[in-house]
Amino acid sequence: MSQRPSIFSRLAALFSARKPVEPEYEAQVAHVDPMTEASQTDETYGKDGHQPFAIDRRQAKFQIGEVVKHRMFGFRGVIFDVDPVFANSDEWYEAIPEHLRPSKDQPYYHLFAENDKTHYVAYVSEGNLLIDDSDTPVSHPDIPFVLDRTADGYALKREQAN
Repeated sequence: MSQRPSIFSRLAALFSARKPVEPEYEAQVAHVDPMTEASQTDETYGKDGHQPFAIDRRQAKFQIGEVVKHRMFGFRGVIFDVDPVFANSDEWYEAIPEHLRPSKDQPYYHLFAENDKTHYVAYVSEGNLLIDDSDTPVSHPDIPFVLDRTADGYALKREQAN
């Protein structure tokens, strides 16, 4: 059974809906309009210089399009989505052996993953990922639908980023 519809539904929801600005991330920059000389507040960008609905680059160690590998199990993949904290089911979390269970309070990454035998979608905590420096492209068959290959790795397709 293909997981393609759920992947694309998730990506569509991620990129079509803007999240509200949280007060602690608002930049309150005063501007003077030369026509009216009135002071205005610009809340377009957060303190980190990115739009407030983007993942805070100071909190997420890895970014969409990076190739990573699992630190214990060795599979590798390319990131296509990031959750700032655990956002899967409790049933999924409880299925992980307790001695291997990562903290929920860290970023979790959706990967187009592969191992020697198959391709699949993985959901992995930041603490279990390392940068893959092999320079070998990931061959997951769903990648061309979501990501473009670039000189530096992968990037979201223009239609996915809007």
